Amino acid sequence: MSENQTNTQSRSNSTIWQVVGRLITAAVVLAITAFFTPGFQIANFWTLVVAAIVLTLIDYLIVKFTGLHASPFGKGFVGFILSAIVLYVTQFFVAGYTISWMAAIVGAIIYGVVDYFLPGDQQM
Repeated sequence: MSENQTNTQSRSNSTIWQVVGRLITAAVVLAITAFFTPGFQIANFWTLVVAAIVLTLIDYLIVKFTGLHASPFGKGFVGFILSAIVLYVTQFFVAGYTISWMAAIVGAIIYGVVDYFLPGDQQM
């Protein structure tokens, strides 16, 4: 195998692990956020997994089309509002995931605090 093919394969594996790592991180942060936020419920483990995938996908699409990260600490007030909206909108795509507007606002704060303290680069 040539060096160029090896580098391409290595970058591909690295990207896959970044996505998997982001999904795991999103699931952990989401579970902690749901636990501490009144009015925010996730029915079971599989709902949590699907919600983490949907949140990650929505964040990815927002970054690709606008360049803004839906992170309360990433982009200040705009990131906070985006985070609350993403948390709220996810309920329309995931059965067993329910959140009120007020819980989305509180959840965005908790999500941002927990995400801030987790080690590693959390951006894709």
